[in-house]
Amino acid sequence: MQTHFYLIIIWFEILCSKRIILAVIPLTIVLTSMNLAPYIDHTVLKPTTLISDIHKLCSEAKQYGFAAVCVPPPFVKFAKQLLDSTDIKVATVIGFPFGYSAVEAKIAEIVLAMIDGTDELDMVINLIALKNNDWQYLANEINHIMPVIKSKDKVVKIIIESGLLTDDEIIKCCDLYGAAGIDYLKTSTGYAEKGAIIETVQLMRKYLPTHVQIKASGGIRTYEFARQLVDAGATRLGCSASVAIINGQQAEGNY
Repeated sequence: MQTHFYLIIIWFEILCSKRIILAVIPLTIVLTSMNLAPYIDHTVLKPTTLISDIHKLCSEAKQYGFAAVCVPPPFVKFAKQLLDSTDIKVATVIGFPFGYSAVEAKIAEIVLAMIDGTDELDMVINLIALKNNDWQYLANEINHIMPVIKSKDKVVKIIIESGLLTDDEIIKCCDLYGAAGIDYLKTSTGYAEKGAIIETVQLMRKYLPTHVQIKASGGIRTYEFARQLVDAGATRLGCSASVAIINGQQAEGNY
């Protein structure tokens, strides 16, 4: 990013000919962009994910210094092996993408992912329960899941699919999950029509406890939008277009 300024130099040549020389010199200042790589969970979650996709994902994560890779559960062990000599975290998804798996099924997924070596778990809440105003079910779900995750000191990100929720529902999620001791509240799966938006991140930041961080995901395809989400309060970004974003290119895709 380059911005041009002009340095104006006025020289009074008093002792000689008393001429006034006006020089306008273009001055180029390079404004450095914010390095977003440490905020990004470099992601591939498509149902047709190939081993070669995981190779590429992990290679790019090492090249650019992303915070984590987020992979389908069957690839956790493989990604962990590829990143073994790095500080890059391996994340996976639980109850993905719809969230209506039984609590017991989610716990089984969590246990298997932890056995395979995952560092972070991104779990979709039961949206059917939420939309039916069954907050007791949601409280029961998170209260059963948290001890399992924290027994192994893993990071948990709770996905609320904010694009499908009202502001009031988002605020209630901030209250419930903020009190449950989660690490991150995450906006979206990337599979709904509406992903992360700046106003939602701002709303979450307003109502979440300060110790709960925010992961924005879904529809992040440009550097500018990614930067705006960070400025709004997000400390992680779920992106499948991470490399294009870092390089300032327009990308396609949902996640």
